[in-house]
Amino acid sequence: MVKLRPMICLAGTLMLLGLICIQLPVLAAEPTSEDFQKLFDGKTFDGWEGNLDVFRIEDGAVVAGSTDRPVARNEFLCTKKEFGDFELRLKFKLVGDGANAGVQIRTKRIPNHHEVSGYQADMGDGWWGSLYDESRRNKILAKADEAAVLKVLKRNDWNEYRILCEGPRIRLWINDQPTIDYTEQDDKIERSGVIGLQIHGGPPSQASYKDIRLKKL
Repeated sequence: MVKLRPMICLAGTLMLLGLICIQLPVLAAEPTSEDFQKLFDGKTFDGWEGNLDVFRIEDGAVVAGSTDRPVARNEFLCTKKEFGDFELRLKFKLVGDGANAGVQIRTKRIPNHHEVSGYQADMGDGWWGSLYDESRRNKILAKADEAAVLKVLKRNDWNEYRILCEGPRIRLWINDQPTIDYTEQDDKIERSGVIGLQIHGGPPSQASYKDIRLKKL
C-alpha cells in the first residue's frame, strides 16, 4: 500500500479550501435588510400623496376600499419621489369577490386627474403577477402563469411582491415565485417615475399594503 506524502495531502487541502472561498462571494450577494430603505413608516403618509379620503392607515398598513360598499373609481397613493432602477419589496393583501389592485412602478401622475400612467404589477383573479400598462397602452405587457402563482398565493392573507427594475428589464415575483420577465422594446418609454399603491374601482373590496422597502440599484 502506497502512503501519500504529507506535502501532497497539505496541497490538496489548501486547494479544496481555495475552491470553497471562491464560492463565498456568490453566497454573500443576496441583499440584506440593511440594503433597503423603508418607504412607509407604518404610522404616517410622510413621503406619499393621494386621496386620503380613500387611503388610511390601520395596524401599520396602508388600506384602501371596503368590503361593505363598491369602490367608486381607481385611486392611487403615490410616492413624492421618483425612482429608476431599483428592487422593491412589499407585502399585500387583497380581499373581496372580484377584487383588483396593483403596484405602480416608473409611473407618472396624470395632471388634474385621479389616474396615473405607467407600469403596474397586477393583482386579482386573472391578473396575479402580470405586468399591465396603466392608462398608457392599456394592455397586459407580460402575462403570468396564473396556475403557478395560485400554488403559492395565500388568499385573503398577506403575500409578498418582489419587483426588480434594471434598465429596460422588469421582473416580478410573488412569494418568491417568478411571474414575468419583461424587456421594454420602446426606447421612448420612461425608465423612472413614482411608485403607487392602487385600489381598483369596482365591487366591494379592500387592498392593504405594508413593509414597503426599496433598494436603489
